[in-house]
Amino acid sequence: MKKRNGLWLLVIGFIFSVVLAGCNSSSTGGEKEPGSKDDPGSEEAAGGTLVFGRGGDSTSLDPAATTEGEAFKVTVNLFETLVNFGEQNTEIEPGLATEWAPSEDGLTHTLKLQEGVKFHDGTDFNAEAVVFNFERWKAGNKEQFYYYNSQFGDKIDSVKAVDEYTVEFKLNTPIAPFYKNLAMPPFGIASPAAIEKFGDKFMENPVGTGPFVFKEWKRNDRITIEKNADYWQEGLPKLDSVIFRSIPENSARLNALASGEVDLIDGVNFSDVPQIEGNGDLQVFERPTLNVAYVGLTNTRGPLKEKLVRQALNYAVDKRSLIDAFYAGAADPAINPMPPVVAGYNEEIEDYPYDPEKAKELLKEAGYEDGFEMELWAMPVPRPYMPDGQKIAEALQANFADIGVKAKIVSYEWGTYLEKANKGEADSFLLGWTGDNGDADNFLYVLLDEDSIGSNNYTYYKNSEVHELLTKAQASADQEEREALYKEAQEIIKDDAPWIPLVHSRPILAGKAGITNFKPHPTGSDRLENVELK
Repeated sequence: MKKRNGLWLLVIGFIFSVVLAGCNSSSTGGEKEPGSKDDPGSEEAAGGTLVFGRGGDSTSLDPAATTEGEAFKVTVNLFETLVNFGEQNTEIEPGLATEWAPSEDGLTHTLKLQEGVKFHDGTDFNAEAVVFNFERWKAGNKEQFYYYNSQFGDKIDSVKAVDEYTVEFKLNTPIAPFYKNLAMPPFGIASPAAIEKFGDKFMENPVGTGPFVFKEWKRNDRITIEKNADYWQEGLPKLDSVIFRSIPENSARLNALASGEVDLIDGVNFSDVPQIEGNGDLQVFERPTLNVAYVGLTNTRGPLKEKLVRQALNYAVDKRSLIDAFYAGAADPAINPMPPVVAGYNEEIEDYPYDPEKAKELLKEAGYEDGFEMELWAMPVPRPYMPDGQKIAEALQANFADIGVKAKIVSYEWGTYLEKANKGEADSFLLGWTGDNGDADNFLYVLLDEDSIGSNNYTYYKNSEVHELLTKAQASADQEEREALYKEAQEIIKDDAPWIPLVHSRPILAGKAGITNFKPHPTGSDRLENVELK
């Protein structure tokens, strides 16, 4: 998902970030970061400091204990996973593991680990460290380690260190996307010594094996990470440091880029792309699409308990107008809860057309001829799939009013927003998802299965037939069978209407013309070890 900050905190954080920007950016005339490319005290050529402007602060720097993208933007550069995704895809490549082998029945997985790797605190990475992390996640509850429970849960029987650099996973049931799950940012391997040292404060004192080392976190302002001088991959990272600055408003972030206060930004307004492309000092980056924006309809609240009501709200939404008004055409209407690029997408399903009269008929049939009142929660910070939560909420509010439904727009600070929505306190809410591993399981099971209630299933949607289909697909080694099961599940979900799927966007980032080797990843978590500044 991703998290947002309350308006006043955002404004205050932005003011401070502007005031302090000059003394932290490698591209301004103020005081330079030690070791930056402009620091006259540097004894050798250095890679400089990249200032990355983003829409909101992180909620945690313990990747296992969060579900939001602003956290993973940072943690993928501090922690490493056993296997990696490809540079701009979700194909599996070596990471902290050099090779892996599944058993024929899919219940045993043996991984050989990199040797000679150190955590940032100088302790050794080895099989025992891997076992420690998985046992920690397994011992935690669903609220503490969302992703472990949604991707693995009770399906892992044991994790054993065969020898110092070999680890063996025993499963209770096959997990088809097992290796893709391992590559996800939440499963970055942390230093056992640091976890024991910092306890609950580990989220503020992250220690991994990654190319960058944590330096400081100024809440709602900036997070600074520095080059890991002892990184096990020779010659990396190229940069000396990265500063992640929180600048909530999209246009303010673009102004900061144009003025030289930051070097790279995400959350670019689609309407601003021509302006950026016309500036020779800047460049545009397009992130491969792997997302969905939606209105969640909490299935346990008031009129939204009724399927006919949820279907009526689907008929009420004019998606094409949303795309024209807020995405400058750089998005496609969402029909299903996952994008068409994911294997198992059901192309035969037709969308709910924009039909207010049909919506009124369904409300009348459900006993709400005169409409009803509900809350519509608006995301407080931008996301690639949700460029302006408040304005999109206002457009939806108007759509709902046309069928007699009065939607009161509500918002909260981002962390509070997610926490309260997770507890089922919203009637309807705006949210979205950028896929973590490119598998249908990561959309349908993670977001809509009954097992995910209490983690990422914020609508509290529950259908036993869907659950049976999704768990069967999760355990199948036959890809054709999996795809057929997912297609069937989407048909049921379409009829039950726990969401109003809105769009699949084509996210845009922008940066200085001198940035090279920056490859936006479809998962939204960008590794920066190869990035250079000229």
